[in-house]
Amino acid sequence: MAVFVGGIVAAVLGVILLLIWWVPFLQLVAGALPVMLLFGGIIAAYLGFDEVKEKLPYFSKKEEGFPSTLDTDETPQYREEAEKYKAEVEQLKSELDKLKEEE
Repeated sequence: MAVFVGGIVAAVLGVILLLIWWVPFLQLVAGALPVMLLFGGIIAAYLGFDEVKEKLPYFSKKEEGFPSTLDTDETPQYREEAEKYKAEVEQLKSELDKLKEEE
């Protein structure tokens, strides 16, 4: 309830002060409007450039030139290393279980 009353009081004071300081308010808006338009234009130009960049062929990234990592000559090597590490993990787990049982 206190928040509601505080909001009503703030709104009434805001309207009264807006009427009293109408000219300074308009000066503030007149000063802030060009800055808002400038920043809004910069953001719109950046987003528009990104959109155009995606459509132009010389800006697009060609992914055909990258080799696939699934069927390379190194895949068996990585599989062997993975199996070696899996075996090592299993060995360490069994040693840990033995140490827990001894306690």
